[in-house]
Amino acid sequence: MSKADWSEVDGKLHRELTFTDFSEAFAFMTRVALLAEKADHHPDWSNSWNTVTIDLVSHGAGGITARDLELARAIDELLG
Repeated sequence: MSKADWSEVDGKLHRELTFTDFSEAFAFMTRVALLAEKADHHPDWSNSWNTVTIDLVSHGAGGITARDLELARAIDELLG
């Protein structure tokens, strides 16, 4: 798995992660989904086989907020 840093792309926090296979990528997405639901703040994301792409933005606020930064930190903790 690759641990790239978050970057700002098109006004969103953006990160792409590569896992060993689809199962590992999907398991990671499941863990993130639980965090996001608990925080009531949900990512824009996609999965293609072993790659997960995540964008965090507070649409209602029109950009990146503390909620996005908090969820990014929580996702980072999942990655260890």
